[in-house]
Amino acid sequence: MHNSQPMPIDKVLPTLIEKLQEDGRAVLTAEPGAGKTTRTPLALLDEPWLNGQGIIMLEPRRLAARAAAVYMAQQLGESVGETVGYRIRTESRVSARTRITVVTEGILTRMLQNDPGLTGIGLIIFDEFHERSLHADLGLALAMQSRSILREDLRILVMSATLDAAAVACLLEDAPVIECKGSMYPVETIYAPTRPNELLEAAVARTVLQALNAHSGSLLVFLPGAREIRRVQSALEQEQRVGSDVLITPLYGALPQEMQQQAIAAPPAGKRKIVLATSIAESSLTVAGITVVIDSGLRRTALFSPRTGMSRLTTMRAARDSADQRRGRAGRLAPGVCYRLWSEAEDRLLAPATPPEMLEADLTPLALELAAWGASPEELVWLDEPPAAPYRQATELLRQLGALDAAGAITPHGRQMASLGLHPRLAHMLLRAVPLGLSRAACRLAALLEERDLFRGQAAANDSDLRTRLSLVMAAGEEGSPRPGAANSADVDGYALQRLLQVSGQWERQLHKIADDIQPSNEMAGGNTDDWLSFCGLLVSYAYPDRIARRRSDGRYLLRSGRGAVFRNRQLLGDEPFVAIAEVDDEGAEGRILLAAPMPEEHVYEYYRDQMEESAHADWDEHTGVVRVRRRLTLGAILLQDKPDPNPTAERITEALLSAVAEQIDTLLPWNAKSKQLQARVEFLRRLEPSWPDLTDEALARHVHEWLAPYVTGMRKRSELQSLSLYTILENRIGWARMQELQAEAPTHLIVPSGSKIPVQYEGPQAPYVSVRLQEVFGMMETPRIGYGRIPITLHLLSPASRPVQVTSDLRSFWSGTYFEIKKDLKGRYPKHYWPDDPLEATATRKVRPNKP
Repeated sequence: MHNSQPMPIDKVLPTLIEKLQEDGRAVLTAEPGAGKTTRTPLALLDEPWLNGQGIIMLEPRRLAARAAAVYMAQQLGESVGETVGYRIRTESRVSARTRITVVTEGILTRMLQNDPGLTGIGLIIFDEFHERSLHADLGLALAMQSRSILREDLRILVMSATLDAAAVACLLEDAPVIECKGSMYPVETIYAPTRPNELLEAAVARTVLQALNAHSGSLLVFLPGAREIRRVQSALEQEQRVGSDVLITPLYGALPQEMQQQAIAAPPAGKRKIVLATSIAESSLTVAGITVVIDSGLRRTALFSPRTGMSRLTTMRAARDSADQRRGRAGRLAPGVCYRLWSEAEDRLLAPATPPEMLEADLTPLALELAAWGASPEELVWLDEPPAAPYRQATELLRQLGALDAAGAITPHGRQMASLGLHPRLAHMLLRAVPLGLSRAACRLAALLEERDLFRGQAAANDSDLRTRLSLVMAAGEEGSPRPGAANSADVDGYALQRLLQVSGQWERQLHKIADDIQPSNEMAGGNTDDWLSFCGLLVSYAYPDRIARRRSDGRYLLRSGRGAVFRNRQLLGDEPFVAIAEVDDEGAEGRILLAAPMPEEHVYEYYRDQMEESAHADWDEHTGVVRVRRRLTLGAILLQDKPDPNPTAERITEALLSAVAEQIDTLLPWNAKSKQLQARVEFLRRLEPSWPDLTDEALARHVHEWLAPYVTGMRKRSELQSLSLYTILENRIGWARMQELQAEAPTHLIVPSGSKIPVQYEGPQAPYVSVRLQEVFGMMETPRIGYGRIPITLHLLSPASRPVQVTSDLRSFWSGTYFEIKKDLKGRYPKHYWPDDPLEATATRKVRPNKP
């Protein structure tokens, strides 16, 4: 190993080596600048317990993985790919001699899936574990199970600068924790909040100019994404106060390797740098010459919504741990300063830690990997278990893609999807494209959907049609430059195009390795341009079957999932009857379509016919008062066909009729005074004796199928319902024996001494009651009682003109008292009528005076 300066990590390496020898597991926390990433693997390489086996180090970011491998190889005086190599998604530099392999993203997961015992590997190092990527959490969970079941000798080391070491140590079965202090220089913090209504790029450019004048050294500026980096770069390049001795270099994951290296390398003599970076520069990398950090305080992340089943790219406030990591970049090489574009008050409100990707991301890739591994989340160890709702939606999507069977087990198609190492949506699209002869177009399209947009600025916003981009890529030369005359070539990001061709070429080679058994039905990939352009929407639909959408009459679209969406501005694509949506901003109640392709209607019917549902729907037409039966063909929430059913079943018509009655029981049935009284009489007795049937409107509606169905079979119109004898139907519901009891305990009429039959009213606050003229009850000593003798009938006593003069439930008391008070008034107003002095002995009469004997 070449001689190099001592690093803080050197002091703890002996202890770390000893703990790994004894326990086989360890947690190493080391501050930025301690040298843990590049010194630790080399120090462990020749330990006897490795016995010549290899080391895998998982690095969250591609740039950091490549840089770490190159630096370690240089320390050994070798080229990368000899003792030290790396494997990232689009690049591999390893050989038979390689013993330290730095890997990223899903590479470790693929290695474990292909060989759960990790033959020839003695140690896995999880670097920068505090970033808590989905793949890091999954890789650790799988590695721990492999160690538990297959490889007791497999050693695991988790390293991080900022980490809850105790929680990780507990997860690793009480692994020892080794702490290492870094070589941080003091960093001054300056709070410089943005001004009201000031754009982010303006605030950053202003602060950059301030820092250039106030400090020496180079600047590292943290921005949420590539879009903001380009805007700030443009603003600074137009600023005359930025001298010719200042280099402005962007730094983000999608940049070509040479531009990334330019950003992290030391500036030429006599020059300063302004490095505009995403969170890629937070850890692992040392950007040479940096003494000033300007932090926008923002991060960009993809948030998954279980409500919509979609992910949305969101810019949000960075957490405390991230802000501290960024601040520390200014003190790696010398004393520095950090400008924070927020106030001290806002600083106190920062969340303590960035949420793990497990709690924010789409879990479909995780669910597929676990299915391929043959385990459920409950069988593995996690720092944060996969949330139930997003995981459930992930498995539902995998079933829709054919990756899982009904029991949740992985299918052969699912295994092929997993082996591609792509997001399951894109992997499904590639596999489905092969038999169509569209594999090349599908690989290009997959790269378009996963990589940065080809179009710059307003061109991207004005054109949501994926065919424009696909045409450009399919027409591009192998060197990755647009051919003359290519659509919108002036607006094309050349670097993005180069990377896209590189990535899609690798996927195409990988696809053909695993899809030899899929026979093409025709070879369109090399054929007419119109072939793959017309199939663009179908390919998108394979990746996003839940986002097939149909145009509504008002120009908006309804997705198969039931969500609404609309194009963000007027364009030709918005006139297409069907589209397949690849990207949608689902922030509001209705999503904005960002990327889509038209889907010919014949493709919808040809390729999704087996997923369509045909059903008959019988509905009550309130306007005409008739049950109408229609046959509907649907794809999810999309209604494809709706036409009258020429042969509806009687059962379906009856069901719809009964449902309508249940909703409008008081208007669709022929209620009259007699049936309403019957309903009220039964309810009166049910309050006294609960064994009586419940004939209230609510109960009748609830049980309409039980009591009404036999009488309406064959009916479908309101007029036919009106012909029913509702009283008879309710009588049958009550039963003959109970009807006799009802007549005795809740009679329809009360026969008074005059011989009149007075209707008994069972509704109202004074029920039961009768309204009867006073003269007709002369001689009635006691108030009549009903309801098993428990309830007196309230008497509304009327004058000869049928106006109320008294209400009583105690007739005897009325005769002995109140009668004589009102008699004087009645006798004065009705002198010809009979007003006896002794009403109990008097003869009741319907006339003015009783007949003389």
